[in-house]
Amino acid sequence: MPNYSYLIWIPLLPLLAFVLLGLFGRKYFRSSAGFIGTASLLASTILSFIAAKQYFFVDGKVNGIYQKITAFKYTWLGFSPGVSIDMSIIVDPVSVMMLVIVTFVSLMVHIFSLGYMKGEARFATYYAFLSLFTFSMLGLVLAGNLFQVYMFWELVGVSSFLLIGYYFEKPSAVAASKKAFIVTRFADLGFLIGILIIAFYGRSLDISVLIERLASTQTAEFTGIATAGFLGVSALTWGLTMIFIGGAGKSAMFPLHIWLPDAMEGPTPVSALIHAATMVVAGVYLVARLFPVFSMDGAVMLIITWVGAFSALLAAVIACTQTDIKRVLAYSTMSQIGYMMFALGISKQTGEAGLGYMASMFHLFTHAFFKSLLFLGAGAVIHFVHSNEMKDMGGLRRYMPVTHAAFLVGCLAIAGVPPFAGFFSKEEILLAAFHSNKAVYGVALFTAALTAFYMFRLYFSIFWNRTTEWHNTHGEGTASMKVPLVILALCALVVGVVPFPGFVTATGAPLETHTIPLFFIAPVALTVIAILVAALFYKNQSDKPNRAAAAFGALYRAAHRKFYMDELYLFVTRKVIFPLIGQPIAWIDKNIVDGLVNLSATTTVRISTMIKGIQSGRVQGYALFFFGGIAAFAILFIYLWK
Repeated sequence: MPNYSYLIWIPLLPLLAFVLLGLFGRKYFRSSAGFIGTASLLASTILSFIAAKQYFFVDGKVNGIYQKITAFKYTWLGFSPGVSIDMSIIVDPVSVMMLVIVTFVSLMVHIFSLGYMKGEARFATYYAFLSLFTFSMLGLVLAGNLFQVYMFWELVGVSSFLLIGYYFEKPSAVAASKKAFIVTRFADLGFLIGILIIAFYGRSLDISVLIERLASTQTAEFTGIATAGFLGVSALTWGLTMIFIGGAGKSAMFPLHIWLPDAMEGPTPVSALIHAATMVVAGVYLVARLFPVFSMDGAVMLIITWVGAFSALLAAVIACTQTDIKRVLAYSTMSQIGYMMFALGISKQTGEAGLGYMASMFHLFTHAFFKSLLFLGAGAVIHFVHSNEMKDMGGLRRYMPVTHAAFLVGCLAIAGVPPFAGFFSKEEILLAAFHSNKAVYGVALFTAALTAFYMFRLYFSIFWNRTTEWHNTHGEGTASMKVPLVILALCALVVGVVPFPGFVTATGAPLETHTIPLFFIAPVALTVIAILVAALFYKNQSDKPNRAAAAFGALYRAAHRKFYMDELYLFVTRKVIFPLIGQPIAWIDKNIVDGLVNLSATTTVRISTMIKGIQSGRVQGYALFFFGGIAAFAILFIYLWK
């Protein structure tokens, strides 16, 4: 078997950096914390590229199919024969792809942060949290055991809580971190229930074993989980739906997306890390990891399809009305994740429909580069103007030439303009939708046009749309901020030509795609029209945007207020859950549960008071009881003798 034992160092190096900086950073490594964290990520990134080269080009393929290899396995907790929690490292096309993405993007964020976060009082703490987050995500993508996935899944949640609330002196940051943590906890409860259902019927927690037993109609395990049911729904459907709920929470799918825009309260490089290649794609990765099992249930695949499609459209509409540049990018992320989700939903294991799976992973791959580029570019802009609002920006192209060029590349990539990376992956998704579901294709096509519009609305509002002079003493930023932008811009330009169908597919075998001639004309034409409309409205200052907003009336106001989802959650929480559920439960807890506990304590005290004289420690008392007992026995004996 090929030797991949070195892979264990890929997650361990960030973990060691976290321990070192977390314990000693503020005292001993205050100024060098960034270099320590960055060096650990550089080493992990190099090892990831070595692993990718070895797996994809040397020994990962057998008989034309990429194999799943267990590089490391240690049984941590055993429950019954075949059911245990293992610490394992799985090497397959998806995990290797995710290794490269997570380490590379995290490395860019680490380098960018050297300049962006310079001078922060908690600089070492920031890099400790970044390292913990990266370790958590790497542990998640390498996990071969479903409960191991869950443990790292929760650790990702804790890490995001720490990073989003990094500026803990700001009440808004504290509220945002709590919101993200609480919302995803509800989703993670569903994930845990799904794990228990799937593991119970599959009689294992090992992902490979579960796929082997549940991805075939010929096995006894599949028969058991498909025939067992609750409320007329099979246990398979319940289990997979619960797992998908966990993924939908992490990936900010409707209706569990409300935490995503608030997460922008964290430092901007954190937003790049969370939104580009780590936390928000974890749900997509989870569905892809268990895809052979998901594909066995058409009802769940339909749920994934329409939740993804609706999330993509909803987020795109909201993004058209937001004025905070980071929130525009946040909703953009939600929309692109929706693309990945519905691409998985319309895919199947075999045949031409397998295009959806490959397209979803391809878009995850390209999205990591251009979305991290856009967030870091937004960070450079915020660093220059000290504001997140588009009204405080404009005309920055002359003052920030590197950022301007890089941001333009990112906008062209996400809009799907050829030959940028997003064009290739998005076209594959549209083609898969066209083959499988024309209604989803229509939604995806319209969403693609909206994406081009709101991204170039953002671009023109930042770099054009103003003629006044800027006076900034610290310039565009340090070299450590510019270099990642240039590298990511080059990636966003070229990674689309990677022959992705030959590497990552649902079956492990290369996928031959059959593009419809001239299929790309409609998407590209709509994209170009949307860009021209954005230029017409936002390239120069005018009242056209205000007139357009007034024309849309209530729809614009609702979209600007995010369709009142936060208000709906607050209403349900404060007016329904708290008074009708929370208060009765609190009364029961205080008066019945605590009352019974207090009653048992009071009863114990009273009984002990009554009998404590028996063991007073006085010898004469013990003698009295002794002779009294003898007298009682004597009387009883005499009575019974008669």
